[in-house]
Amino acid sequence: MFAVVESGGKQYKATPGGFIEVEKLPGDKGQQITLERVLLVADGDSITVGQPLVAGVTVLATVALQARRRKVLHFHYVPKKRQRVKTGHRQPFTRLRIDAIQAA
Repeated sequence: MFAVVESGGKQYKATPGGFIEVEKLPGDKGQQITLERVLLVADGDSITVGQPLVAGVTVLATVALQARRRKVLHFHYVPKKRQRVKTGHRQPFTRLRIDAIQAA
């Protein structure tokens, strides 16, 4: 069984017992959250596709980690003008452990 959920404008395949890394969500480590934007649910041969969401289905997940990704460096250089700018960015993310896919 798996579900396709939407979080932060992106789609993720969620299977019970698995992990997904989504854009930063509010919550502390160990807190349980509910993902309500379920786009598709597949259980064996039966597939339910939402129009745009599947009604009555939620995904329960637990926050496993709040962290930031590796640094992405950007270097801007203008030749012959002594302009050099080095900047970096670390995007925050949340790792979720999928506990269950519940159909109401």
